[in-house]
Amino acid sequence: MTITSRLRQAFRTVSSEDRANRYLNEATSLVDLERRQREIDRGLFVRRNYPF
Repeated sequence: MTITSRLRQAFRTVSSEDRANRYLNEATSLVDLERRQREIDRGLFVRRNYPF
């Protein structure tokens, strides 16, 4: 890796899809995984823009 690619990787923003995948990877059982999937489907990682 070059220094520029390392810097780009260090400063890149983490997408909501990446955060959701990390969250799912932390599941400890099948039941936990299914619960986490339902939370994501309900909008756990959706960014909301409120006007206030």
